[in-house]
Amino acid sequence: MNFSELFKQSNHLCKFSPNGDYLANAVQYRLVVRDTKTLQILQLYACLDSIQHIEWSSDSLFVLCGMYKRGLVQVWSLEEPSWTCKIDEGSAGLADVCWAPDGRHILTTADFHIRMTVWSLLNKSVSYIKYPKACQKGVDFSTGGKYMALAERRDCKDYISIFACSTWQLVKHFETETDDLKGVQWSPDGRVLAVWDTCLQYKVLLYSVDGRCLASYSAYDYALGIKSLAWSPTSQFLALGSYDEKVRILNHITWRTVAEQEHPKQIDELKVAYNEVEKRPTPNIGGIQINSKLTSAPSKYEVIEGPIQIPTVKPDLEKANPKLGVGCVAFSKDNRYMFTRNDNMPHTLWIWDIIALNLAVILVQNSPIKCVEWDPVNTRLALCTGTDKIYMWSPAGALSVEIPVESVFQVTSLRWHPDGTSLLLMGRDSMCICFLSDTESDDAQ
Repeated sequence: MNFSELFKQSNHLCKFSPNGDYLANAVQYRLVVRDTKTLQILQLYACLDSIQHIEWSSDSLFVLCGMYKRGLVQVWSLEEPSWTCKIDEGSAGLADVCWAPDGRHILTTADFHIRMTVWSLLNKSVSYIKYPKACQKGVDFSTGGKYMALAERRDCKDYISIFACSTWQLVKHFETETDDLKGVQWSPDGRVLAVWDTCLQYKVLLYSVDGRCLASYSAYDYALGIKSLAWSPTSQFLALGSYDEKVRILNHITWRTVAEQEHPKQIDELKVAYNEVEKRPTPNIGGIQINSKLTSAPSKYEVIEGPIQIPTVKPDLEKANPKLGVGCVAFSKDNRYMFTRNDNMPHTLWIWDIIALNLAVILVQNSPIKCVEWDPVNTRLALCTGTDKIYMWSPAGALSVEIPVESVFQVTSLRWHPDGTSLLLMGRDSMCICFLSDTESDDAQ
């Protein structure tokens, strides 16, 4: 591994371009675009206010900056730096902004979700869509960008509208069997739309493109329900993380559970378990003992044997959104593994074998896990815990790496490069790039 120097950034607004050639990051009101290989600045743009959102177009030729406080969106071109575009929502305000799949239309959502507007960069046309619903994930595009699913709320009822992204014409509009729809997500093959209900009711509905309800699934009643959801890359499985600390995997044929995995406080038998162990030095210079808390403590993974006691945190059930249940679930690119994080066990990452449908590995960290992401190409993952280290796991093993920087740099978020050759590491107000060798996953120990 090789690490770059630290660069300034604001609010974790750093993103690789889809083609992997560029890295854009915000520094207050400035947008910086770098070459991902040399990290040299290619373009520097000045926006009208502090940037609160950045997003690349699908062809990596444009990048937009959202300034929600001012109700503004500015779009910049890499091919023509002198070309500018400004979208002003005016008194309607701006709550969200995103690119359409074609990279030539921009969708903005007004404050209080009064309306959604489709802006065309091709002919400067403007279209309006009424009744978008304010929810966890109200908009999703199918793979390939053919359809857009939009959650709507009309007359105290939930609806789904499906639009053709090529013409923005309404293809299908239907009512859903939900009390308070929370989100929509297409399967990777674009054939099925998953719709899940509020956390107060356990319900997930599967719809076809023409609006037919293929199946409805509910694991239990009268308790907090679904907290996280993820499709497998092949669309064969749908994983549901729940507040009851279980993850349930549905199959794409019958839409019934093929596995229901718990997150117990004690594990008696497990093939592989890694525990992070720190060895903090306490140097003594001239008879004066230096405070070891100011020095970096190296760590490594040790294999645990015998019964394993999982560290837990007692959630405050009197507060909204308690830290309880499976809040994070994702499949590896090859559909071989799946990881979960149980929010009241924040120090532990659970990795499941999809073929055997059982627990394969656990990683027990010294600090709560902040961010986990699968490599988009290889079967490996990276995670961070808000310290000056990054951690990686592959079927070959696990490793802990300390980031060699002079100043304080605590990694709280990370993103993979599209080709899996590097990692973007982000701290409070700085970032750096970790360059990986091609054999990194094979050499992990």
